[in-house]
Amino acid sequence: MSEIVYYGTGRRKRSIARVFLSLGKGEIKVNGESFRDYLCRDTLATIVMQPLVAVKGEKAYDINVNVSGGGLTGQAGAIRLGISRALLDVDSDFRSIIKEKGFLTRDARKVERKKPGQPGARKNFQFSKR
Repeated sequence: MSEIVYYGTGRRKRSIARVFLSLGKGEIKVNGESFRDYLCRDTLATIVMQPLVAVKGEKAYDINVNVSGGGLTGQAGAIRLGISRALLDVDSDFRSIIKEKGFLTRDARKVERKKPGQPGARKNFQFSKR
């Protein structure tokens, strides 16, 4: 008998996370290594754990994540969204808990493009009347 695997995709900035969630003992792997080793900072590890803590499932699920693009903060946000979406497949009753905390909201902010005739997206060259 094969185990049931739940899937969720998370995106933030340039990062894309594919999250595979299955019943287990609380192991979280990101690109083949422990998520605490991969993300380096405790704040980012906390961000990843937030949906699991909200549904009291820290030790109930094994999670395997493939993440690419962007920086560590964007990747942590993408993983959090992916885990939240995968948890909805596990039990639809989790929706009210996760939604209330704001973990299902996709952060649509992206880097604004640089415009021609300017040194950056919003910055302009110094103006002089004379």
